[in-house]
Amino acid sequence: MTNYESVLIARQDLGASQVNSIVEELTNVIKKEGGEVVRVDNWGLKNLAYRIKKNRKGHYVLMNISAPATAIAEFERIMRFNEDIIRYMTVKVDEFSSANDADSDKEAAAGEE
Repeated sequence: MTNYESVLIARQDLGASQVNSIVEELTNVIKKEGGEVVRVDNWGLKNLAYRIKKNRKGHYVLMNISAPATAIAEFERIMRFNEDIIRYMTVKVDEFSSANDADSDKEAAAGEE
C-alpha cells in the first residue's frame, strides 16, 4: 500500500472532543476502504497565516495513512463535504517522518551554530 500524510484544519469553535470525532469518522472511512491510519498527531489550536472562511485560528491534525488510492479519494471526498473542515492537504510520501527525526534535525541545527 502507498503511504500518505494528510493535514486537516478544523474550525476554531469546535471542541477537542468534536475534532476527535471527526478524526475517528475519517479513520473509519480509511479502514472501510482497506487502508489503515498509522498515526494521528493532534497539533491543537493554532493561528492561521490569513483568514480562511472567517476563521483566524484552527485545530490542526496530521494523519499518517497507509492505503490504496481509492481510499484516499473517498477520504478527501468526505472531507470536502464536511463543513467543520476548513482546509486539508494530502500528499504521497515514500516513508513517514517521525517526531524523533524532527527532534534530531533541531539538535543538528543547534549544534552547527
